Amino acid sequence: MSGHLRVVAAGLGTTVQDTGRFGYQRFGVPTAGVLDRVAMAAANTIVGNAPDMAVLEMLYLGATLEVAAESVRVACAGLGAGLEVTEEGATRQIPAAESVRLKRGARLRVMVGRNAISCILAVEGGIALQPVMGSLSTLTRAQIGGFEGRALAVGDLLPIVQEEVEERPELRLPDLDLAVPERIRLVLGPQDDYFTPEAISTLLSGTYEVTRAADRMGIRLAGAALGHAKGFNIVSDGIAPGSIQVPGDGQPIILLADRQTTGGYPKIATVASVDLPALGRVGPGAKLQFEVISVEAAEELRRAQARIEAGWRDSLEPAAPETGLREAALYGANLISGVADAWMGD
Repeated sequence: MSGHLRVVAAGLGTTVQDTGRFGYQRFGVPTAGVLDRVAMAAANTIVGNAPDMAVLEMLYLGATLEVAAESVRVACAGLGAGLEVTEEGATRQIPAAESVRLKRGARLRVMVGRNAISCILAVEGGIALQPVMGSLSTLTRAQIGGFEGRALAVGDLLPIVQEEVEERPELRLPDLDLAVPERIRLVLGPQDDYFTPEAISTLLSGTYEVTRAADRMGIRLAGAALGHAKGFNIVSDGIAPGSIQVPGDGQPIILLADRQTTGGYPKIATVASVDLPALGRVGPGAKLQFEVISVEAAEELRRAQARIEAGWRDSLEPAAPETGLREAALYGANLISGVADAWMGD
């Protein structure tokens, strides 16, 4: 018997996502999938799921959910994210990267980090929906996957696999690093020859700001215009995740999970896969800089990240007791002037 999560407040765009659906782009079906794959893997690991199990992704403004099951266990992950839990008349804060078990009737408010695009909520046991083309990911433009092919709305009952979860010590993942790199790493091409040498130099030496046109399809940047050497139209070809296309105005657009499958603007570079999750953490106003690396370096960085994630399960440690006292902070604190800091874990 499955339980449910009732949507009390839906936020600006809360959808079911996993790693995406693959093998269908040739038919014009985008992959979709979670923006911040690292946050998804972390939250799933904390609650005991497989790293690629479907989660809830929340954009800009988090949702509020009510437990309609005997008990659930959840964890959130995201840059600056957190949970506010109200249960039996008491409200408490649960930091990101830490699990919490909640009983029927409890409410949890998911808080997206300030200036971030997204955060992730994982549910122990997973979400009880049927895959479409091998994936639970929601593609809202095509109305496929996820919960009825759309973002969640107030009053929805999202089915979850487990009606009840066992009591056990809650866990946290220490030192989860979701920092945005100082420079987003790129591989040039596939149409870098369509740009002047000055344009490539400008891209690599300049600073670009994330505009308000930032969503699951892509991020439109504002900065120094990039000049074309052969015009700004090409015969439409395939678009990879992280492709940076440059239309006629010279302002780059980084294409993300819900991107179109083909496009007719030249692509000056492609974001290395290891840095793609970071683009799910930056919101309007964020400043981005770039550097070029080789394909071989990009592959090695991705392998290194995979090794880090493979060690997460062994890195889990008991969460702090609900009193808020964290032993590591206590031992490192000045016990006269630092008592408050030790209590709060700062």
